[in-house]
Amino acid sequence: MAKIRKRLGDILVEHGLITAEDLNETLQNKTANQKIGDALLQRGLITEQQLIETLEMQLGIPHVSLFRYPFDKNLFNMVPKEMAKRNQLVPLKIEGDKLFIAMTNPMDFITIDDLRLTTGFQIQPAIASKEDVTKTIAKYYDEESYDELIGNMPETQQEQQEDMGDLDAPIVRLVSQILSNAVSLKASDVHIDPQENRVLVRYRIDGALRTERVLPKAMQGMITARIKILSNLDITENRIPQDGRIKTTVDFRPIDLRVSSLPTVYGEKIVMRILDLSANLTDISKLGFSDLNMERFMAEIDKPNGIILISGPTGSGKSSTLYAALNKLNNEEVNIITVEDPVEYQLEGINQIQVNTNVGLTFAVGLRSILRQDPDIVMVGEIRDKETADISIRASLTGHLVLSTIHTNDSIASITRLMDMGIEPFLVTASLNAVVAQRLIRKVCRDCREVHAATDREKHIFAKRGLAIETIARGRGCSQCNMTGYRGRMAIHEVLVVNEEIKDIINRNGSAAEIREVAVKNKTIFLIDDGLLKVKEGMTTTEEVLRVAMMD
Repeated sequence: MAKIRKRLGDILVEHGLITAEDLNETLQNKTANQKIGDALLQRGLITEQQLIETLEMQLGIPHVSLFRYPFDKNLFNMVPKEMAKRNQLVPLKIEGDKLFIAMTNPMDFITIDDLRLTTGFQIQPAIASKEDVTKTIAKYYDEESYDELIGNMPETQQEQQEDMGDLDAPIVRLVSQILSNAVSLKASDVHIDPQENRVLVRYRIDGALRTERVLPKAMQGMITARIKILSNLDITENRIPQDGRIKTTVDFRPIDLRVSSLPTVYGEKIVMRILDLSANLTDISKLGFSDLNMERFMAEIDKPNGIILISGPTGSGKSSTLYAALNKLNNEEVNIITVEDPVEYQLEGINQIQVNTNVGLTFAVGLRSILRQDPDIVMVGEIRDKETADISIRASLTGHLVLSTIHTNDSIASITRLMDMGIEPFLVTASLNAVVAQRLIRKVCRDCREVHAATDREKHIFAKRGLAIETIARGRGCSQCNMTGYRGRMAIHEVLVVNEEIKDIINRNGSAAEIREVAVKNKTIFLIDDGLLKVKEGMTTTEEVLRVAMMD
């Protein structure tokens, strides 16, 4: 009698990885051609490792971890790079007449047949995670291309200039390679760092910088020139900082890059901020707000007028929160206009203005013009000076909801900062609805997560905030998280609602300590508390929270 194979969703429910409700909801919401495994991954209900282990059980095909796998480099000549990239597979080993292949989709029989015909071997598939396969392709196929590219670099100045426009030129392919690797490793920034005798290519992944490549110093000029050509910068000017933008497609995904060049003693340092346009930035429920913070934030953005400020340092996810709020408010009944520097993500149905100081279009000028455009909601990229703050306040007092960001350490410091700019206290209290302080922290890797007893120091830290802790989750370190124990980032928040008591303190020029007392009384969750609550839930570690939030 034929054995009936269990469905993937049922196996996941049986093993307690998802609930039956999660499965039914995902089945209803997934697109017609989307596999259930991919849909569950997209919603963050399971990890890729959990999916692979379940597929192994369902299909009877073994899974393989490619991290530190002893690859035979000669096999990479047998399977072309294009085929490996297109079909997400890598060759593992040969045994007799069998070629073992790691695939993300071992049920792709057409590709298996193609491989059998092109190699002459019987194909034995194994399951590997998409990330593992992508990293292996980047490491082994691209490493060889790097050496090959460096060897083929033109030597004379004239040859170098001729190469800049040729899409098959080594330097053009090298820059594409650097960007492609950055996207596949989910880097947020690429740094081209000139040193005295070499050039470092560094990626920022989950907030931490790491050196990916060391290139010869002779290649610095060509790499800089190629990136400047792509971002429409002046390649003859290397004495002043320049900013540009690149719109491109990497591995079939639309990518936007913000490029900044800065003259240093060893040449121009280039930093490229990667904005993945396919990333899901617009869902407010995925920002990591706790229930109370979410309730308070939603109540504030539903108000018809007033100012909501989001504070935090560069790279703390302020823009993502603003865009998610705008997306929630966006419908055909409201006119939303933004003035930004630069416009990071283009949102449908929203009018976005790019600041251009060269022609005199500053935040203040843009904002003044916006108010003649009959807006309901205004978003100002950043309040940097008194003039912008004044017009934002005027806009909020004349019936507009204004969203903006400000660079301060916490929510209470934002109120002090506005008054330092020279804004009268009565104007601050009349216009300011709420301040949201935000930081990004790394999440414990779900694949190598282990539960440990909390240390005495951790218990003491929690006790100081009126919390108790017995166990802490930590990542052991695995191939999925590059042995760091962390994978992905989440936000911690502090939502300060400016109520009547706080307004009284501001109006009589009271101290930050008095505002804090009222905030505590109103059950405000401070950054450190939100972080520690997420540690309690096993999502991050105490070290991560203390890295970004200060104890009182």
